Amino acid sequence: MTAWIQMLQYDESTGYLRELYDRVKGPGGKIDNVMKVHSLRPHTMEGHSALYKSVLHHTGNTLPVWFLECLGVYTSLANKCDYSVAHHFAGLTRLLKDEAKAQKIYKAFVAVQPEKMFDGKELALLRYVRKLTLEPQAMAESDIVAARTAGASDAEIFEANQVCAYFNYSNRLLNGLGVTTQGDVLGFSPPNTDKLDDWEHI
Repeated sequence: MTAWIQMLQYDESTGYLRELYDRVKGPGGKIDNVMKVHSLRPHTMEGHSALYKSVLHHTGNTLPVWFLECLGVYTSLANKCDYSVAHHFAGLTRLLKDEAKAQKIYKAFVAVQPEKMFDGKELALLRYVRKLTLEPQAMAESDIVAARTAGASDAEIFEANQVCAYFNYSNRLLNGLGVTTQGDVLGFSPPNTDKLDDWEHI
């Protein structure tokens, strides 16, 4: 079972849904379950895909994609979203091209000790997204000041904010509907682009 609700497969799709499936297909024509779970209301798939690509894979972002993936994995671990952790840790590992380092990062995140692998603005942004995920009502201007003092620009803080907000949305989509990675190809994503239709294996 790949989800708790019905998901229409590619060969069952027509019209608008078929058009969207063709746009989000990855290597080998595979469509990840995170997209297929939108199949009963395809317009939400279009919105999800556009948000994902703009937040993580747009040329207008300046934080490295591998670090944006770190923010996503750390947020997803806080939410206990196995689906997002599996996909985005695979993507992070491929981007780093250093499996040993990726594993050390993962262990530090699981232990909630990001300071073992990060410092400066990266550490400040990781702490920011975890607090925003688990204690959104406790956020204060001092959280922004801390990230800024550590060297993050306001634009970089905004990037981290958007990654965190996206993953909290996606984590709740996936956890709330029981979506699994069964049948998915882990870790594929669009390249950094200003287009919203380009995908490749990273």
